[in-house]
Amino acid sequence: MTKKRKLVLALLCVTVLSPIVLYTDRLSLVSNPSSNIEVSDEGSNLRFGTSEAEPGELLHALSQELTDPVKEPIGVVYFDNSNSSNQVSATPEDGLISPKVEEMPLTKSEEHKSRVLSAAIDGGLPETEPVIKEVTDGAIEKIDAFVKVDAEKPESVEDSKVNKGKDSAIMPTSISQIEQRKSENNGQQTPDRIDVPEHQTVPSEQKSISTPIPDARVRQLKDQLIRAKVYLGIGSIRSNPHYVRELRLRIKEIQRTLGEATKDSHLAKHSYDKLKAMELTLAKGNQILDDCSSIAKKLRAMIHSSEEQLRVHKKQALFLTQLAAKTIPKGLHCLPLRLSNEYFSLNSSQQQFANQEKLDDPGLHHYAVFSDNVLATAVVVNSTISNAKNPAEHVFHIVTDRLNYAAIRMWFLANPPGKATIQVQYIEEFTWLNESYSPVLKQLRSRSMIDFYFRTHHGSSNSDANLKYRNPKYLSILNHLRFYLPEIFPKLSKVVFLDDDVVVQKDLTGLWKINMNGKVNGAIETCGESFHRFDRYLNFSNPLIAKNFNPRACGWAYGMNVFDLDEWRKQQITGVYHYWQNMNVDRQLWKLGSLPPGLLTFYNRTLPIDHWWHTLGLGYNPQVDQKEIEKAAVIHYNGNMKPWLDIGISQYRRYWSKYLDYDHPILRDCNITP
Repeated sequence: MTKKRKLVLALLCVTVLSPIVLYTDRLSLVSNPSSNIEVSDEGSNLRFGTSEAEPGELLHALSQELTDPVKEPIGVVYFDNSNSSNQVSATPEDGLISPKVEEMPLTKSEEHKSRVLSAAIDGGLPETEPVIKEVTDGAIEKIDAFVKVDAEKPESVEDSKVNKGKDSAIMPTSISQIEQRKSENNGQQTPDRIDVPEHQTVPSEQKSISTPIPDARVRQLKDQLIRAKVYLGIGSIRSNPHYVRELRLRIKEIQRTLGEATKDSHLAKHSYDKLKAMELTLAKGNQILDDCSSIAKKLRAMIHSSEEQLRVHKKQALFLTQLAAKTIPKGLHCLPLRLSNEYFSLNSSQQQFANQEKLDDPGLHHYAVFSDNVLATAVVVNSTISNAKNPAEHVFHIVTDRLNYAAIRMWFLANPPGKATIQVQYIEEFTWLNESYSPVLKQLRSRSMIDFYFRTHHGSSNSDANLKYRNPKYLSILNHLRFYLPEIFPKLSKVVFLDDDVVVQKDLTGLWKINMNGKVNGAIETCGESFHRFDRYLNFSNPLIAKNFNPRACGWAYGMNVFDLDEWRKQQITGVYHYWQNMNVDRQLWKLGSLPPGLLTFYNRTLPIDHWWHTLGLGYNPQVDQKEIEKAAVIHYNGNMKPWLDIGISQYRRYWSKYLDYDHPILRDCNITP
């Protein structure tokens, strides 16, 4: 009899306790944020708490739910209104007010967990249900494994009861964790709380806001100034004198606050107060305005005015840049005067250079440098000798004008370039170079050419273009002597031509080993950019140019060139140059400079050499690749920003200045500094 009683009691316990375990497991599943299974919100089909339910109905409901396919959840946000109640019911007939529910679309369903019945967890459980509390607290760690197995292989109701019974024996081990979480949730409880999953991704817009902008407030203040000035120009605003006075006062305050600030850190501490005050004043203006079209018209007028001011400033900047490029600094004006004075104080024997017998030796390395700049010429010679493997084999032929002849000779007499040979000449020594022989010399001295380069009465359409023409170098024969190399050096076979705005960084003896293959000019090509092709230098609307040349032909650069003088004489290149100069007497083929006639004269006669020999752009481009500069044998400061001028690009000046001794007494006396 005792055994039967025990069996009946055991069955009774299983029958009564298993529904409680199953429904409290269900509660734990849907409220656990760390669960990896998403459960559909079907609480309206279940009852729990103090109300009684039939075990058969409950087990049948759970079995039906577990066998149904799992649907993607809808994001649900629950507002916690359970402060005044200890129980939550899923149906209105329990006599309790159900929590308000709002449905929100989810971007990724796997990033969200359903928070069903969260109000019950946050609001606390009733003291009359210790069994449900204990089972709920212990269910979190085991419910995941149970649901996974059940989803993979549906079980019968009896099997579910056995598994749940086993799990319930372990559940009380995690009570402390749930108690801690419950206390945290109660401490953070608000009347209307929106639960956000812990691992929900933050939108990119929120991430960008977290990055501080160093001038955000400065921009705000400037925008307010623009709006305020617009308001002052609108009729409906001007008709309100009180508001106009207030707005002008705010404008002055903002202008004083901004000052020269470019970052928020430069602003005064009261800048935020001024910003808020201006915002309030502008808000008053918004109430006064009755039509947005007037604001749009005013803004368009301001944009047009700003564009016009920008055009004027650009023109002024261009003019000042051209002016600075052709202006001689005081130091460079002082230097040749001091050197000339010392030169003429020497006797004739002291004015001579050594090693003059090497000047016509074709077996040596000869350089041609045509310049009227003492310092620039000194840097070219010093940099070449400093990087030469055998300086004694290098000969420099310098040609200048009569004005700077004594100064350049005195510089190299006082600062001899080691074992290298120096020759200094001036143009007037070349008696063969006259107007009857050279058409360019005749043109440069003509009144029409001088007017073209330096006339002051221009139409507005041509004034900008002619600014770049007003440079003395375009009227100097020094700029065209490169076309007379065979006449200047009748006994030489090969010459390397160097501009006075280059710096040599490597030994150049390899240039004399280049096989010219019948070409006259060895130079680097510059057609990597579209503006270095023939059509950018020549007038292809002229039929003579269009007939004889390809507009897409690749250009090349002066600055460092290898000239085969024997081949030059053989092909009579000087005569070709004279022909094109005579054809351009009215400047219809090209406008200025020595490069366009060079492109015509050496067309199909130029040998491209490796680019590492010659790097361009240091006189106008601050973005030249540092690796290219370091690798180049010659770097060229072509452009207006020469390294000896104040407008020179600062990061490139060190390559040039390191070949000058600024402690030299004459340089110090003339206040020439790096």
